[in-house]
Amino acid sequence: MSGIIFFKTRKLEDIKSFYINEVGCTIWMDQGDCIILQHDNLLLGFCQRESVDTMGMITFYYEEKTQVDIMYDKFRAISDESPRDNPKYPIYHFFCKDPEGRILEFQYFYNFQTLSS
Repeated sequence: MSGIIFFKTRKLEDIKSFYINEVGCTIWMDQGDCIILQHDNLLLGFCQRESVDTMGMITFYYEEKTQVDIMYDKFRAISDESPRDNPKYPIYHFFCKDPEGRILEFQYFYNFQTLSS
């Protein structure tokens, strides 16, 4: 593993439930007031604190475009708009927010085969 991104949270149990039950993360390590969650090779840590970190954006990458559509169906009610193409990068993606307001992006790279070769 190469690293972990940590965030302060006021709602550790809500965040834990959201990322496990809705996003599909698994528990990598539970340290009581800090939990580290895993989504493929992404590690996210959330620690119970008096303040909240909401800057930046957490991006979840999918190898199939249809997987982005499946996630959109889960988060349709809290999404900014339906998945769309972004020809500049080129990706297919949408945004929503977690229970504390962190921006989440769910994306698929059209040129993944080129990038991974």
